[in-house]
Amino acid sequence: MITELAAGRFWGSDWTGNLVETDLNGNQLKKIQTNGGRGYHAVTYDGDLFYTDRDNNVINRITQDNTITDFLKTGDWEPISIHSSHINGDILVGMIKDKEAKVTRYNEKGTEIQSIQKDNKGQELYSYPHYITENLSGDIFTSDLFKNAVVVVNKTGQHRFSYTGLGSGFYPYGICTDILGHILVCDGLNNTVHLLDQDGQFLSLLVTPQQGVEYPRGVCVDDESNLYVGQRNTNSITVYKYLQ
Repeated sequence: MITELAAGRFWGSDWTGNLVETDLNGNQLKKIQTNGGRGYHAVTYDGDLFYTDRDNNVINRITQDNTITDFLKTGDWEPISIHSSHINGDILVGMIKDKEAKVTRYNEKGTEIQSIQKDNKGQELYSYPHYITENLSGDIFTSDLFKNAVVVVNKTGQHRFSYTGLGSGFYPYGICTDILGHILVCDGLNNTVHLLDQDGQFLSLLVTPQQGVEYPRGVCVDDESNLYVGQRNTNSITVYKYLQ
């Protein structure tokens, strides 16, 4: 997973729990050992870092002076993904328990203010929400590996649509949105990055195997329209310019 910290600096992580801050030259600035996962860290607008502790069902917070605190506990739900809203500072957490899954919203103080689990027909929205993000309108986008879909709800939790790929199978992983409202999502099955409009209509493949990408897992964009793609087997991050 990749999250931008500031211009030219970002956090990257692998499945074994290595959480590393680097610059665009590949220099390691900071390293934290966690217990791993997928979409398990997020950076706040102020530059603080949140990451999930799946073993203890805790969200940890690291301030810029390197103080680590327990921000909140998720009870008997296992937190597997997290996003920090740059709209209002809320924290969105994807979590699982037995065969259930949900997305929970917390305010900046760690108080639960919203729980999203079922659609208006009572059907479960999520199975394994392992990456999560939002757009400037407050819509919540979740890569759900077991549903093979990007599940999208509006800010009140109403299901808007689900995107299931191009018909050749779809394993959604890292996901982000850009300043134009586009959705960018990694397809771990076909080794591509899909570009969608804000309503889930497919626009193009931004990254394909022909560009040398294998096992894309993390994606983010910065304010200068640089696209960062993290790859599993090489533990490398490739940078592309995608908006001219």
